Amino acid sequence: MKPDFEYCFELRCQVDEALPLGGQTPGEGLHFARVSGGTFDGPRLSGTVLNSGGDWWRGKGLMVQLDARYVIEAAVSDGTAGIEVVNRGIWRTDPTTFERMLAGEEVSEQDLYYRTAFQFRTEHPELQWLTESQFIGYARSDPGHVIIRVFRIV
Repeated sequence: MKPDFEYCFELRCQVDEALPLGGQTPGEGLHFARVSGGTFDGPRLSGTVLNSGGDWWRGKGLMVQLDARYVIEAAVSDGTAGIEVVNRGIWRTDPTTFERMLAGEEVSEQDLYYRTAFQFRTEHPELQWLTESQFIGYARSDPGHVIIRVFRIV
């Protein structure tokens, strides 16, 4: 069996500067970056990323483990509805690509492994499809933002 994916929406999360929570080497150890806003839009869902929660991440060499939790607000037939987002993932690259990044060169999604797995929680009846499937994300960075294309595994 081969997995199939349905593109649902793209998140554009505004992420504040990371706050180190320990560790002796810059970029290493535990950090926190607040999710302070944003938007999302796509064929299945659109709305706003609320100023809520954040991303706790742990760096080690050229690999980062991500653990984000925040709230989004989606457009529904009777107005808007809140959705809790739990998103865990991995960011990693190779030394050559990392040097290009440090030099300010733009790197493509193909040059980075930046993948996430989502869990959504909401009580709104129109949005139960979010709570009944598994979702993955292909992420990329933009100054001050993390952009994630969200796919449902069908």
